[in-house]
Amino acid sequence: MLKVIQAPSKYIQGVNALVSIGNYVKDLGEKHFVIADDFIMNLTKETVENSFKDSSIQGVFETFNGECSKNEINRLLDILKTKECSAVIGIGGGKVLDTAKAAGYYGNIPVVIVPTIASTDAPTSALSVIYTDEGVFEEYLFLPNNPNMVIVDTAIIANAPIRLLVAGMGDALSTYFEAKACYDSQATSMAGGKTTLAALTLAKLCYDTLISEGYKAKLAVEQKVSTEAVERIIEANTYLSGIGFESCGLAAAHAIHNGLTAVKDVHHLYHGEKVAFGTLTQLVLQNSPMEAINEVLEFCTKVGLPVTLAEMGVKEDIEDKSRATAKAACHPNETIHNLPFKVTEEMVYSAIITADRIGMEYLKKNS
Repeated sequence: MLKVIQAPSKYIQGVNALVSIGNYVKDLGEKHFVIADDFIMNLTKETVENSFKDSSIQGVFETFNGECSKNEINRLLDILKTKECSAVIGIGGGKVLDTAKAAGYYGNIPVVIVPTIASTDAPTSALSVIYTDEGVFEEYLFLPNNPNMVIVDTAIIANAPIRLLVAGMGDALSTYFEAKACYDSQATSMAGGKTTLAALTLAKLCYDTLISEGYKAKLAVEQKVSTEAVERIIEANTYLSGIGFESCGLAAAHAIHNGLTAVKDVHHLYHGEKVAFGTLTQLVLQNSPMEAINEVLEFCTKVGLPVTLAEMGVKEDIEDKSRATAKAACHPNETIHNLPFKVTEEMVYSAIITADRIGMEYLKKNS
C-alpha cells in the first residue's frame, strides 16, 4: 500500500487572526454560513461581520445546538442549502467544528475552521466524530478532504479557560504513541495509506513540544496572556497533533477514550482528559519502560491531567466499569487493533487497572 500524508490547504495562526477572516475567505464565495454556539457567537459575531463588510461578502449566522449528531448536521444542512451559501465556517470547539466539516461535506461546499479553544486536534482533520443526541460516541465520518482553511486566533484561545488548553495537551499527548504503534504495525492511517516519515516526525515533534513547552504555556494562559510557549502549544495541539493522528493513525488511547464514553461517571470530562488516561493505559498495554511512563505521569500531573480512575470520577464499581470500557474499546472496528499485537478485552481490562494503580502510586509518592 502507498504512503499518504494529508493536511488543510492553508493554516493561519496568530494574535487577532479573526479580524482578517473576510480577506482570507472571500475567494471561497460571496455568502458564508457561520456556525457557533451562543457564547462564541456573541464573542465573535461583530468581528466577523465587520471583516465580511470590509471584504464585501455576506454572512448567514446560525447557532449550534451543542452536539455533533446526525440530527444537528441535517438541521444545519437544510438551512445552508435554503440560504444558498457558498462556504461553511465553524467557529468554536471540537463538536461545532466537526459539525461544520460534516455539513460542508454533505452540502458540497468549502469548509473554513476557526477554533476558539485548543482542546482537541479536530480543526485540521478530514474527520468528524459523530455522537448520539445524548453525547455517546456513535461513529467516525471520514471525509474526502481536509478543511480548505484553518484560522487560529491565539488571542481568543489564550483567554479561554485553562482547562481547555490542558485538555488539548491531553489529546495531543497520545499522538506520537499511537502514531508509532501504527507505524510499527504498518496499519492503514486515517489518510488511507501507510505512515510517511514526515507524518511520524511531526507526531514526535508534537510530543517533544508538549514536554518542553506545556507547563510554561499553562502558566501563561492562567494569566490570560499569549507567549511563545503558548503559540507553540497551540500549534502542537492543533496542527502537529492533527496531522500526526490523521496521517499516522490512532491506536489504544483513543479506543479507550471511546470506551469511557459509555461510563456516566466520566461524562463531565473533556475528550483530552480521557485520552490522557487512555495514553497511560496504552503504555501499560505495550509494556513500555517505566522511564517513558514516568515522563507521561510527570507531564500530566504538572499540567493537571488525570492519571487515575478516581481523578476522572470513577470511584465505585471499578471492576465492572473498567470491564465495560475494555469491552467497548475492543469492538472489532476500534483503533485499538492497530497495535502491533493481538489485543483482548482481558488485556485491556488488566492495563486499565494497572495504569490506575501506577497513577495512584505516583501521586502518593509525589504528594
